[in-house]
Amino acid sequence: MRIVLTGSSGRVGRAIYNALAPRHDVVGIDRAAFATTEITGDFVDGILLERAMQGADAVIHTAALHAPHVDAVADVEFERVNVMGTHLIIAAAQAAGVSRIVFTSTTALYGHAVKAGACAWITEETAPQPHTIYHHTKLAAEALLENVADRSLHVRVLRMSRCFPEQADRMAAYRLHRGIDVRDVADAHVAALDNDGPAFQRFIVSGEPAFLPTDCRHLASDAAAVLRERASKFSQAFAERGWSLPTAIDRIYDPSAAIGALEWKPRFGFKEVLAQLDRGSLEVLPVRKVAAGRFD
Repeated sequence: MRIVLTGSSGRVGRAIYNALAPRHDVVGIDRAAFATTEITGDFVDGILLERAMQGADAVIHTAALHAPHVDAVADVEFERVNVMGTHLIIAAAQAAGVSRIVFTSTTALYGHAVKAGACAWITEETAPQPHTIYHHTKLAAEALLENVADRSLHVRVLRMSRCFPEQADRMAAYRLHRGIDVRDVADAHVAALDNDGPAFQRFIVSGEPAFLPTDCRHLASDAAAVLRERASKFSQAFAERGWSLPTAIDRIYDPSAAIGALEWKPRFGFKEVLAQLDRGSLEVLPVRKVAAGRFD
């Protein structure tokens, strides 16, 4: 397949490029030059997109302004990049006869759906609770894509959970309920390129939970006890490193729909985080003792 990949110089974009390149012709677009980017420029440009879409079979749309940009970038720029940019992607894809768009979204949309002092089991049926301009514009982009999905243009929206470098103890704990390895994110995007089913599909992409929905009432108040029961190897590894277990867990992102529909499965759990830490990988940050056990 010939695949247009926006945001190809970014961290997630590079991972997706690496997963695609062995079997597909990838046209990377990004404002920043990088080895994974063929076209350097602002993707919110109709002429650039028209050139990129020639002969394309699918688009993976990863480029966006994100949460760290909220305080540094004006709201109107979020609207231009995240919403107008998605509109232009759709128009260019339709004009070129592209048959599928895979859109990178975020589980951050669910953040305010979690009540204080409680633990929520989050699925695709959970209503998002947008708070920042980032959340609002990602939801608006999803809505644009849902409205155009039809027999000739299939759309897959992937709401990915946390996959950026964090302290190793936090990152390892998150792999049990609200985090994922960037390589697993990339594999999910590849899987979403050709799965069957309705024209529009939306999925949560996260690591496989170590818990059951019935654990939620205890996870909010005594997560350590539940972890010792449900994740004994994880608890043992923390004890061996002198790390404190999290005292409370407020959400679990359930990727079971994606696992079933995309025939995809996350491969890199908490053990990989520890292995990366031990070999000095830049994907994992060292643990600061003062912050151990606090995973807010």
